[in-house]
Amino acid sequence: MLRDVMTIIWKEGKELLGQKGRFKGGKTGMLIFLAVFGILMPLQNGPAWISSPLAMLYWAWIPILLASGVVADAFAGERERHTLETLLASRLPDRAILAGKIGAAVLYGWGLTVICVLAGAIALTVVHGHGKILFYPLPIAAGIVGATLLVAVFGSALGVMISLRAATVRQAQQVFSVAFLVLLVPLFALPMLPPSVKAWLAARVGTIDFKMIGIAAAGVLAAGDVLLIFIADRRFRRSRLILD
Repeated sequence: MLRDVMTIIWKEGKELLGQKGRFKGGKTGMLIFLAVFGILMPLQNGPAWISSPLAMLYWAWIPILLASGVVADAFAGERERHTLETLLASRLPDRAILAGKIGAAVLYGWGLTVICVLAGAIALTVVHGHGKILFYPLPIAAGIVGATLLVAVFGSALGVMISLRAATVRQAQQVFSVAFLVLLVPLFALPMLPPSVKAWLAARVGTIDFKMIGIAAAGVLAAGDVLLIFIADRRFRRSRLILD
């Protein structure tokens, strides 16, 4: 089973690295993403960036941004290229195909995010370190690693599940984008709140136990990951995809 999963991950990785002309995907796209989000953004925020808990919120949404460029292609792309039938006709078990597709997206989204995190710390050390190594405090670093992994699994599982039923890559991307925007509705709604409500929220922020909120958010994300993977596993049936 593990060997079969790794076979799919290897296949997806080669196809991803071979993509050209896209911002997300392909070696050039990865380098551009690394330069913008891994180096430029941290340098713009300065040394205080690595000591702020807000850094966890910044890095947490990066895996979904990365996943949005690759998960839509998981099955919808195979369907467009007429390679889905060949994949489904192979000896690979259903769960190995599904796990490999999700795993490849997770490794891409989470792996590139971690590389960006390290690149940002190195850039800040070079520019602002003055002989000292600048890096995230251990609680923040652990929070970044854990949060980005959970978000990467969530975004990858959701995207692959959408791609299962999408007729085209464009359709899968559109549905995924709508789902992503729905998740961001609370952030969009905050600026539109009445001034009195904003003032009340600002006063409450100082009394919030961010550690407990982080633990609760991690629990909700982990539960969401399990639920999405379970639903994707129930929906993925080789015979049904062949008939589609």
